[in-house]
Amino acid sequence: MDYKLVPSVCPYCGTGCGILYKVLNDRITGVLPLKSHPVNEGKLCIKGWNAHAYVHHPLRLKAPLLKTEGRFHKVSWDRAIRTTADRLGDIREKHGPDAIGVLVSAKITNEENFLAQKFARTALGTNNIDHCARL
Repeated sequence: MDYKLVPSVCPYCGTGCGILYKVLNDRITGVLPLKSHPVNEGKLCIKGWNAHAYVHHPLRLKAPLLKTEGRFHKVSWDRAIRTTADRLGDIREKHGPDAIGVLVSAKITNEENFLAQKFARTALGTNNIDHCARL
C-alpha cells in the first residue's frame, strides 16, 4: 500500500487555500486542510472539503464530445477545437460578436479565468463574459 499526502491549492475559487490530497495507490481518496498555509490556516469551506470528489467521478468527461444526429460521440481534440472555431466564426459572421457569450468557472484558476476573458474580448470580440461564482 502506497499512501501519500500531497500538498496543493484548492481548485474551487481564487482564495488559494492550502490543501493536502490523500493519495492511496495513485488515487485521490480525500482532502485535509493544510494547517501551515497562510491563507486558510487549517480551515476549509465545504467545497474545499470535497475538492477530491470530481477527480475520479464516473460521469466526469475525459474526452471531447460532438453531438451529431442527436447523439454525443467522442472525437479528437483537433476535431473538437476545429468544429468549435468554425461554429463560433459562423455565428460571429452571421449575428455579430455580441451573439456569443462566455461563461467561466470557479473550478479553473484565476489565471485561466483571465485568459478566458482575454480570449472572449480579443479573439471573439465580445464583452459578454460571466463567472459562475457571481450568480
